[in-house]
Amino acid sequence: MYKIILLLDFAEEYSKSLMKGINAYSKEFGPWIFCRMPLFHRETVGIDGILKWALEWKADGIVGQLYNKDIEKIVQAGIPVIAQDFKERFTEIPNITGGYQEAGQLGADYFLKKGFTNFAFYGFNDIVWSRERAEGFEERLKKRGHQVHYFEHKKARSTELWYYKPSSLSRWLKSLPKPIGLMTCDDNQGQHITEVCRQLGIRIPEEVAVLGVDNDEMICDLSDPPLSSIALDAEKGGYDAAKLLDHMIKHGISKYYDIIVKPVQVITRHSTDIYATNDDHIASSLKYIHQNIDKNLHVDEVVKQVPLSRRALEKRFLEITGYPIYKYIFNLRIEKFTQKLLDTDMSVFEIALDMGLTDSKNIARQFRQAKGCSPSVYRNRYVAGK
Repeated sequence: MYKIILLLDFAEEYSKSLMKGINAYSKEFGPWIFCRMPLFHRETVGIDGILKWALEWKADGIVGQLYNKDIEKIVQAGIPVIAQDFKERFTEIPNITGGYQEAGQLGADYFLKKGFTNFAFYGFNDIVWSRERAEGFEERLKKRGHQVHYFEHKKARSTELWYYKPSSLSRWLKSLPKPIGLMTCDDNQGQHITEVCRQLGIRIPEEVAVLGVDNDEMICDLSDPPLSSIALDAEKGGYDAAKLLDHMIKHGISKYYDIIVKPVQVITRHSTDIYATNDDHIASSLKYIHQNIDKNLHVDEVVKQVPLSRRALEKRFLEITGYPIYKYIFNLRIEKFTQKLLDTDMSVFEIALDMGLTDSKNIARQFRQAKGCSPSVYRNRYVAGK
C-alpha cells in the first residue's frame, strides 16, 4: 500500500481533475494512501520541510507543484517525484505538462472558423503553459497572414499581469481593432477580460469574443457573460501520472517520461457564440443557426430568415464562412452534441431528444464520421480518465 504526498492546489479545477485520475488508478491497482498537503507548506516549511515530512512518513512518492530552484534537493532525496510544471518544465524529473502549443492552435482554428480577422492574446511571457499557448496561437495565425496583439506582452512586469489592473487593461482593450477574437492563457485571465469589458461597455461577444483554457466551470459560469473555454483531458493525465509513479516506485527513478495533458475541444458558451462578419444577411443567418441548433434545424428554415434566394444565400454563406449551410449546421450540431456528451450523464438517445432529433442512430453515425469513434468510446476516453 503506497503512501503518496499530493502537493497541489486543491481549490483549482485542473488539480481536482488530476486527483480524480490519480485516485482512479489507485482504486484499480492500489489502494494507495494519500497525504493531501496544502500549497502553503511550500511557502512556509519549504522543500526541506516537505522532504523531511516525506522521509518521516516513509512516503513512496510525491506529485505536486514544486519550484524549479529546488530540483537538486528533490533529486538527492531519492523519492520518486512527478512535478506539475506550474512555472517551467523540469529536466531532471518527469513533468505533468501539456500540449500547450496544441491548445493555442486549437484556439486559433476556432476563431478562424468563426470568421475573425483580428486576434489578441492575454497571458504571461515567463510561464511555460502561457508562453507556449501564445506561441501555438500566433504560429497558426501567422501562417494565415494574421498578426496577434499582446497585452504589453514583453514590456510589462509579470506582477502587473497577475493582478486586476483596470487602467492598463482598459487602454489595451480600447485600442484593439474590433471585432476581435481574444484568447487568454487560462480561465482566470479570461474572467479578468470579461470584467474589464463590462466596466468599459465593450460588448462580448459582438466586439470582443473571449476564449479561456481549462474549462473550470465555476470560473466560466462566474464570468459575465459565461466564458467559452478549451477543455483539457486532465483526469487522464492524473491516471497516467499515477501509472508512471507506480512504475518509478517499483523500478527506480532513472527511467521516466513526461505526462502530456492534451486539449480535448472548445466548450462554447456565450463569450464566443458569434460569427464575425459585416454581411448583415449572413450575420442574421448565423445568429438564427446558433439560437436554434438544439432543434432539428434544416437549411430551408435558415433561408426564410433573410430576403435572399436559397442559391444567393448559399453562395454568400460559402464565400464568407468557407462552408455550405448544411455543413455549418452539421459541424455546430456535432460540437453541441459533444459538449453534452462530456458535460452530462445523458445517453445518446436522451441527448438526441434534447437536441430535437428523433433518430439517435443517425446522430451517432454522424458523430463517428466526424470524430472517428462512437459516442460511448469518446465519452469513456475523455470522461473516465483511462
